[in-house]
Order: sequence, then structure tokens, then C-alpha cells
Amino acid sequence: MKFSKYVLLLIFASALCTTAGCSSDDSEPQNPVSEPDPDPVVGTDDQIDWVKTFGGTNEDNALSLVEASDGGYVLAGYTQSIDGDITDKSATDSDYWVLKLSNTGTILWSKTYGGSADDRAEKIIKTTDGGYALVGYSRSLDEDVAANAGLQDYWIVKINAEGNIQWEKSFGFSGIDRAFSLVQTQDGGYFITGFLDVTASGGEGNDNRSSTQRHGVGEFWGIKLDASGEKEWRRYFGGTNNDRSYDAVQTQDGGFLMIGSSESVDFDVTNSKGSYDFWAVKINAEGTKLWQKSYGGSEIDVGYAIADSGDGKFLIVGDSRSADGDITKAKGNADLWVIQIDGNGNLIWEKSIGGTEFDTGRSISKMQNGNYVIAGNSRSSNVDITQNKGQSDALSIIINSNGETQWKITNGGTQAEFGEGCIETSDKKIVIVGNSESSDFDIPNNKGSKDALIIKYK
Repeated sequence: MKFSKYVLLLIFASALCTTAGCSSDDSEPQNPVSEPDPDPVVGTDDQIDWVKTFGGTNEDNALSLVEASDGGYVLAGYTQSIDGDITDKSATDSDYWVLKLSNTGTILWSKTYGGSADDRAEKIIKTTDGGYALVGYSRSLDEDVAANAGLQDYWIVKINAEGNIQWEKSFGFSGIDRAFSLVQTQDGGYFITGFLDVTASGGEGNDNRSSTQRHGVGEFWGIKLDASGEKEWRRYFGGTNNDRSYDAVQTQDGGFLMIGSSESVDFDVTNSKGSYDFWAVKINAEGTKLWQKSYGGSEIDVGYAIADSGDGKFLIVGDSRSADGDITKAKGNADLWVIQIDGNGNLIWEKSIGGTEFDTGRSISKMQNGNYVIAGNSRSSNVDITQNKGQSDALSIIINSNGETQWKITNGGTQAEFGEGCIETSDKKIVIVGNSESSDFDIPNNKGSKDALIIKYK
């Protein structure tokens, strides 16, 4: 990335800090007053290496990506198309879609997975055997899907490096149960997170709780699997209203930190701040709850993604409509909101990024230099956001470990673009994925109602 003189200034400042013996004190008061962020480097169109769209005439979406071992990229999401870049399906229902690209964005292979109903992948990870694992939800009970218990089930699919299915498993009950994220665990197994419709399950879904202890319409639902996808244990957490987990990490002690949003004020939720809050639940390696914390204000605040900083702290990103409570410098209708917490859930700092319209962060990934890249979308063109080209633009931001913006860029056309996933590659390039409805400005062409979008920056 072209940070030029700003990078030199940051290096010089870092050197001064080292000489002066600067240190970090986690005992600082919550939300300390800080100096305004230095002016970040604003990305320009000439910093784009390439932009590609993929799909057919129907709706196609990329929600997650990883870097392949050969230096290319593997995207996951869903497709409803039966033409264009999709060559192995014949019905317009949604299927899991995995696209393997070269490092220049050329298609190497494209695969779909699912049955005759609606199946949508939300997350892909690279596994230690050189293959990949996908998770999302399925309504199907045929073709690639061997089991289905209700309206929607968690569906995990393990594929090899060529995209061939090695195994698949479904988990759920009679209602809507959706998985959003997974991690490969330290023992070679998997941990899946999402939400469970506890009312429809009749209280089932928690191996550690009586079925008479029902909560509400949605719970954080974590399932631990072994390396073959067999269930080891499952737990749910929440209250009587909507609680949904969108991401999780395994912590250094072997436990898990699940994050998302909560609307509840009872049962497992004891410190609600408002309508919806960022909600974090820490469990141990056996699934026992250790602590839970809410973050936000009186309005709707939703956490979508978490990154482990590696030093016992965690960053959570999403969006906030609040201007009170934990939110100290709201900018507009909804802001991209990022917070840092310690290993006990204490709030260290929080930052709002955006303009007067709707801005959100959907994914976060730690970079090799200790910074973080965030992908999301923006409807603003003021305050922190310098440009908007259409209804919504894909938003890419780099922040440092204190939450200060180092670089940001919006990309899109006259229609709507959304950023959903982001990574830094091994050669220190930023790549984001999402979806696009445009065919002008930054977007080279549109093949249907909505295309999968990938942008690589220099």
C-alpha cells in the first residue's frame, strides 16, 4: 500500500515512544478521552490492483475468503445462477458456492454444494490438511445434504484442495438454526457458532441443560466437533429475545469467545445496555460459561466479527446506532463501531467510524505488522468518509492496535456494493470480497442482479 510519508511519520513516532519508555496500562478507565486521530491516508482508485465480479444472471454473493496455499484465493458464499461462471447446477435455488482464483483473479475452478432447497455458505476456513471447511445453513434434504431436521440447519462441509466433498454434517431441530462461523480447533476438530431457535427445539440443543430451562426465540449456539465432524458437545446461551452469534475464536486456554448481538435482558444476559447490544460469551474447553458482557448504547448495536490480537485482547467490529452508553463519538445514523476488550471482557477502547448515513464493519483480520484490516460498507460521503459513488460502497479500513485509522477507501458504482470478508495476503496485499449490483465506476461489469465481488489493492 502507498503509505509514503505517513508510514515514515508512524515509524518515527514509534521510535520516540520506545526511547521514552511508553507502556500500555490495561487498568486505564473505560473509554479514556484521547486526542483526535491523525489524518489517515485516504485510498484512491490508483491503489486498486484489480477488481473482478463473478456470477450469472441471478443473485451471487461472496461472504468469506482465504488465501490458498499456492497464492491464489478461495471465495465462499452462495449462488442462485445456472449460467455465466456457474457451470454445475441446473436449478435457481441457492447453493453453497466456492470459487478458486489465481492471484490475478482468473477462475481456476468453481463448485456448488447443496440440495434442491435454499443452502447458503457464510464462512470458509483453510484446514491443516490443505483443504477447506465451509459452514452456513441448509434447507435441503437431498443431493449433497444427507440430513435435515427443520426449516434451516447448521451445515458444515469439508472439502479437499480440489473442492471435492470429504464429508458433510447437519445440526438442528424443527426451527430456523443458522451457522455463521467456524474455527478449526487446537485438537484438529471444529467449533461452529450461530443461533438456535430454542422455542422450536423444545429446549433441546444444550447437552448440559434441562429441556425445561427454555430461553427464547434465538440463542447463541456453539457446537464442538471432532476432526471427522462428529458432535462432541453443544451449548446455547441467551435470554427470551433474539440473540445471535456471528463469529468466534478459540482462546489460548482452549476455550472459545463467541460474539454477536443480544436483544435479551434476562437468563444469561445480565448487563444489557439497550435495544440490541454487542454481546460476548466466554466458555471453557468443555462449553461451560465463564463470563458474558454487553457493549453498546440504548439503540441497536450488532457485533459481526472478532479478531484475536494475540496478547490476551480481542477486537470486535460491527455497527452501532447508539449515541450514548459505551459509544462516545457517534457520527451518524449508524457507524462502523470497533471495540477492544481484554480476556475478562473489560472494555479497553471503542471507536466510531463513519459519516451521517449508514456505515458498518462486517469482518476484521489481523495484519502482519500488528494493524487490522476491516471490510464493510458505507452510504456516507462526509465526516470520516470522503467519497460515495452510489447507493452503498464497499468500505475498506486499516486501523492500528489503538483503533486509530491508518488508511481507508470506498469502492463501488452507482448501485449497491457491500464488503463482507477481508484478508491480508502473505505478500502483504489487502483483498476484500462482497457483492455488487453496479457496472460502472470501480466495477467493470455486472452479469446479473447481484454478483460476487473481489477487490485486490496494491
